[in-house]
Amino acid sequence: MSSGSTQTLAVCAYHNVGYYCLQELLRQGAHIGVVFTHEDSPSETIWFASVRELAERSGIPCRVTDINLPENVEFLRSMNPDFLLSFYYRLMIRKEVLDIPLRGALNIHGSLLPKYRGRVPVNWAVINGETETGATLHYMVEKPDAGDIVDQERVVIQFTDTSLDVFNKVTDAAVTVLSRSFPLLLSGKAQRIPMKLSEGSYFGGRTPTDGLIDWKRGAVEIYNLIRGVTHPYPGAFTYLSGSKVFIWKSRPVSGRGVEGFILSERPLMVGTGDGLLEILSLQMEGKEELDAESFISLHPLVGKRFESFLSHAVQKN
Repeated sequence: MSSGSTQTLAVCAYHNVGYYCLQELLRQGAHIGVVFTHEDSPSETIWFASVRELAERSGIPCRVTDINLPENVEFLRSMNPDFLLSFYYRLMIRKEVLDIPLRGALNIHGSLLPKYRGRVPVNWAVINGETETGATLHYMVEKPDAGDIVDQERVVIQFTDTSLDVFNKVTDAAVTVLSRSFPLLLSGKAQRIPMKLSEGSYFGGRTPTDGLIDWKRGAVEIYNLIRGVTHPYPGAFTYLSGSKVFIWKSRPVSGRGVEGFILSERPLMVGTGDGLLEILSLQMEGKEELDAESFISLHPLVGKRFESFLSHAVQKN
């Protein structure tokens, strides 16, 4: 087995966590034999840094094909890496790949495991109104986000934070975890704490349709959904006279009103199942995003109601 900084790594990485963790490994002088990443999706807003560009600038061989493909499995076996490290790689890595590295396969996950195992943990934490989350470095096993924990770093979620705000904090936390844990992994001194899955939770991925606002829910819950999926994510939405309307920014306010009913225009106040929601920024589908004042000047709303569904009459047309 190789030792010290000459130990060879295979890295799977994408998104900002992948970019900045790869950058941290390079800062520490890690010997990286290959980087696996993804082609950017044309249907996705690419607001994050490119792992592929960083790898190419750094002279690291980079593959954008699925690490689980037979040719990649064979390549890794011939490479015989000491560690496989994964940072926001979007594909499940099969057991036959996890068994290849001599000293283990590890992943950084964007939550305080075992809480929020699974997909898009930052968005789920904001949507659920959590007050903290973090980054966890853990060993990978066949079951997702279930292997022994090496290290964690907590971050605070402020009530005004959007998912992007929290994701940026989690990215910094991931780099912090890696910076202090990587030398311990190399020296064999890193801790391994068994994951207690019974104390955690698992959440699946989200699609744009999951952003539909249910006005029967309370103002705080709707507010958490809006800030949880606002830019650069697909956004929370509702319907107004048969048209889809995205709500990008809001705040909960005490008071009472009918669910979805627009109580006032200035400020733009809407009733919910519990409390009122002041809407600050919104957008008619296919149009530009506007602040509430500008939107009202184009679309008078007094006496109208936001709906959680398209009416049957509209659907038939």
